[in-house]
Amino acid sequence: MVFLLSKIAWGLSRPSGALVLLAAVGLLLGGVSRHGLARLALVAGVAGLTVVVLLPLDQWLLRPLEDRFPRPAPPARVDGIVVLGGAIDGLISADRGIPSLNGEAERLTEFLALARRYPDARLCFTGGIGDLLPGAVAEAGTAGALFAALGLSPERVVFEAASRTTWENAVLSRALLHPAAGETWLLITSASHMPRAVGAFRAAGWHVLPWPVAYKTTRETRLATLAEPLGIRLGRLDWAAHEWVGLLAYWALGHGSALFPAP
Repeated sequence: MVFLLSKIAWGLSRPSGALVLLAAVGLLLGGVSRHGLARLALVAGVAGLTVVVLLPLDQWLLRPLEDRFPRPAPPARVDGIVVLGGAIDGLISADRGIPSLNGEAERLTEFLALARRYPDARLCFTGGIGDLLPGAVAEAGTAGALFAALGLSPERVVFEAASRTTWENAVLSRALLHPAAGETWLLITSASHMPRAVGAFRAAGWHVLPWPVAYKTTRETRLATLAEPLGIRLGRLDWAAHEWVGLLAYWALGHGSALFPAP
């Protein structure tokens, strides 16, 4: 129920959709009514979109998340590597019959590189079906086919295919792997997702070494980012808002070790 409600709530409140919806509602109601609420909705929607166009708001919101856990020096020994799902488009993969990757594909490429670097490390992919729409396939199955095609034997990887959220990633993969105290386990996920992921793993009783990938910001804001298509910047704004709201929700539900986990 929590998973269902979270998906519905996020779909209705993501910044890109909310701003466009406000402007559209204000415009439509303004044509049939002179009510002040219609004008307010129109002004709020247009003003919000204008701010996104003129200011690097997406960068400002994402950078603190991405900088929270810097990439460490490669350890001399690694006992295990866990990579979170989220890099595979389950609907397209199911429809086309081949693995389809999204903008988080670096999670998987880094997993493959580290698997070769640490040949004795235990490996785990954790990710089930995170879509509400029917027809998607579990990410774990698609990941196995992709790993095999790229030269990594699926037999070397433990696949956790039931999780739908980051909290379930942590709880279910820990139950499968039984990591021992003192072991070094790398956690691979997108840099902006790392604070929430680390908080969830810590709350589940598993202290991992963060290995962030898939950065979406530079260390300094560049004016060139303002020339990017509005859709891309709105997408990054949605992603940032999703992570900040997710941190608050996980902390409130007891699924995070802190409101804003730190190294």
